[in-house]
Amino acid sequence: MTRQFLEVNMKIKIINPNTTWSMTHTIEEAARAAAGKDVCIEAVSPTMGPVSIESHSDEALAAVGVMDEIRKGEREGCDAYVLACFGDPGLHAARELAYGPVIGIAQAAFHVASLVGRSFAIVTTLGRTLGRAQDLVDEYGFTRQCVAYRACEVPVLDLDEHPDAAYQALLTECQTTLDQCDADSIVLGCAGMAGMCKQLEESLHVPVIDGVSAGVALAESLVRIGAHTSSRREYSVPGTKKVTGILSEFTR
Repeated sequence: MTRQFLEVNMKIKIINPNTTWSMTHTIEEAARAAAGKDVCIEAVSPTMGPVSIESHSDEALAAVGVMDEIRKGEREGCDAYVLACFGDPGLHAARELAYGPVIGIAQAAFHVASLVGRSFAIVTTLGRTLGRAQDLVDEYGFTRQCVAYRACEVPVLDLDEHPDAAYQALLTECQTTLDQCDADSIVLGCAGMAGMCKQLEESLHVPVIDGVSAGVALAESLVRIGAHTSSRREYSVPGTKKVTGILSEFTR
């Protein structure tokens, strides 16, 4: 029996959890390039949160803005969401609020990397974020496949403000990583690196995985086969609860 795939016009909302709109535009370009012709891409930054995400504190602050954008997206009829930050901030909370799939770019990138090789290395921005990358690799079940965690020591905003210097630092670190470890591919550890993916791949001659493109492709595929977020147990809609203080608008 042939399975019938859904032919639909869909809307995928790309949420850049930081509030730097110029970076959101870069992310949007990568997302549009990966999406099908019948897919509407809406890329946004929250109205609240840090300008870049480089720490656990930044992630905690960003998660609230992510939840706010998910709430808006549900009212607007979005079919799926991609969280365009490698720490996947607020991913589980977002899945509690959304009917359609919510894809974090780190989780998406690991899955894609595992399909194009037996091992991968993560190359990210700052060394202080490597622990978070390791946590996500373990959580998502890719501990065996990830053979290296490296940082080019480029702040996130430099990817946007000084792209040429940032690219050279990233290229050098990627090449050093490949020289020193047995990785079949490179996973880029920041959504702000999305615009550098193709050029890196041409220079390095290995697959270079951009989580934004991977996330869009997976989100689109899930919508086409009619998959949605489970509403059973952990991802069921949270119960009614009063929220006080500056977050009172999140009262359910």
